[in-house]
Amino acid sequence: MNLNADIARDIADRIGMKYDVDDSDRENTVSPMNILDYVYAVLHSPSYRRTYMEFLKIDFPRIPYPEEKETFKVLTHLGATLRSIHLFTAPQLEEYVTAYSEDGSNTITRKITQKDYELHQDQHIGRVWINDTQYFDNVPSIAWEFYIGGYQPAQKWLKDRYGKQLSLRKFCTIRKLSWC
Repeated sequence: MNLNADIARDIADRIGMKYDVDDSDRENTVSPMNILDYVYAVLHSPSYRRTYMEFLKIDFPRIPYPEEKETFKVLTHLGATLRSIHLFTAPQLEEYVTAYSEDGSNTITRKITQKDYELHQDQHIGRVWINDTQYFDNVPSIAWEFYIGGYQPAQKWLKDRYGKQLSLRKFCTIRKLSWC
């Protein structure tokens, strides 16, 4: 990993830990992977993104140095979990909260706009229509409304597949999921 060792040592010193380039599992050590996970957690923090939204659009992000060991450990753990989810290696990916149960062509015929997301009565989950008869159900509003930069990844993923047929087999092959 391309990480300045002096900066890594400085981070470790600030929170009362030792820097070890090879070991990320020991109790009182900081490794390059720990720092990557810390940065990953910070960059995905809703409060950080809200606070620095305008700067993130025009400049490289500024990452605050951790102030205390416990906060660093918590953020490192969260960052590692999030990283494994994004790399499709997390066990949580085997547990779906959404549903896709209607038979049909599986073709995305809608251009996918905000009106294609329909909230259920509880206002925390909804349904995303991909054509006139099929939809993804139980989609958390926090996932649908999540922004990275200026766009919504969930909405963009569907928009990029306009006119295409969704295929579970292709998805499972790419992601190497065991339940397919």
